Amino acid sequence: MQSALFAAENLEKESTTPGLTLQNSKMLKVELNGEVMARTGSMVAYQGQIQFQALGSGGAAKWLKSKLTGEGVPLMKLSGRGDVFLADRAADVHLIDLAPGDSLSVNGTNVLAFESSLTYDIKMVQGMGMLSNAGLFNCVFSGQGRIAITTQGTPVVLTVDQPTYADPQAAICWSSTLQTGYHRADQLGIGTLLGRTTGEAFTMSFAGQGFVVVQPSEEPPGGLAGAGGGQQQQGGLLGGILGG
Repeated sequence: MQSALFAAENLEKESTTPGLTLQNSKMLKVELNGEVMARTGSMVAYQGQIQFQALGSGGAAKWLKSKLTGEGVPLMKLSGRGDVFLADRAADVHLIDLAPGDSLSVNGTNVLAFESSLTYDIKMVQGMGMLSNAGLFNCVFSGQGRIAITTQGTPVVLTVDQPTYADPQAAICWSSTLQTGYHRADQLGIGTLLGRTTGEAFTMSFAGQGFVVVQPSEEPPGGLAGAGGGQQQQGGLLGGILGG
């Protein structure tokens, strides 16, 4: 059988070491020999002896935080030995290696998978105010290991060595050592130019030394840290917890 479909670039990529690798720009391959955490529902194929276990937002404490904030990463634990392929609506996939002492703040909607050697928590983004449609919390990762994140389109990585501003729905991750804040767009003279599609009237600021990753797409309101982030639950917080 012959077809351009069977070209070398479409064949399964083999790696010499287990862990997270890119099958292509839109698909993650996990060569599993142990366990890895992944976004629930992101599996598109697998081979071998793999067990899948739903974990909610990653433990009781994180589950409670996710219910109170409407945010978090719906996780499943992959364990066993074999190959698992993960994707999220054909979004671009990027790998980031964290070393001891590194800490990364990530929008929960952009987390695809991470090694179990990493730890994460749901933390409030500094300087965030209730005036924004964006979420108030992000997932902060630390430790040593690899994380796979997604972007809608090819991002730009901005080095923050001077005052830096981004649309809050486009900034997907940044060095957690950066100081963040919010400014009304009209204070910067661009109030009539920003947020016509999302209703976002604010811009996010970054200061210090580090980086921020900005994607060429605005997520709909409700998401610096997961689907539904920042949106108030009907019936109050308790109703959101009981109704989860």
